[in-house]
Amino acid sequence: MLRKEDFVYFGKFLKPHGTKGEIGLQSDGFSLGDDCDFVACDIDGILVPFFFETIRSKNGDTVIVKVERMGTADEVRFLTNRDAYIPRQWVEESEELTWSYFKGFKAIDTTLGEIGEITDVDDNTINTLFVIEGDDDEILIPAQEEFIAGIDHDKKEIIFDLPEGLVSL
Repeated sequence: MLRKEDFVYFGKFLKPHGTKGEIGLQSDGFSLGDDCDFVACDIDGILVPFFFETIRSKNGDTVIVKVERMGTADEVRFLTNRDAYIPRQWVEESEELTWSYFKGFKAIDTTLGEIGEITDVDDNTINTLFVIEGDDDEILIPAQEEFIAGIDHDKKEIIFDLPEGLVSL
């Protein structure tokens, strides 16, 4: 059984490409390495692997994949708009991590303690923000290296040293 803590967010499936069971897969900053032969999707709370027959590049952040056992556009349409995850070890070897890598990490402040879980990254504005589900509400924290005191990849925790009052804004 695949464990969610062993995976990181990769990107989203797009719409089917053609009629032969190919589909677009848009990355959120990672590239699929030579050892990547599948991605996993969360389906009803369980990570399910989808293996590739072929992978070809479309543009800088999108690839076209042919998924095993899916031979038509109708069959592969099931994956449209689903989040795709890749094994953590495929990413940790990379020197370039995107902010989206931290989705699913526990957010902890050096003063306040646990704040919540990073559920999303909002990069629609000039300042990228971590979206954190707190106990009572949603908290937005700027994704800036100067606020990060430490990262524990194994525990999936990011430790912040935030200015006083930032969390209550």
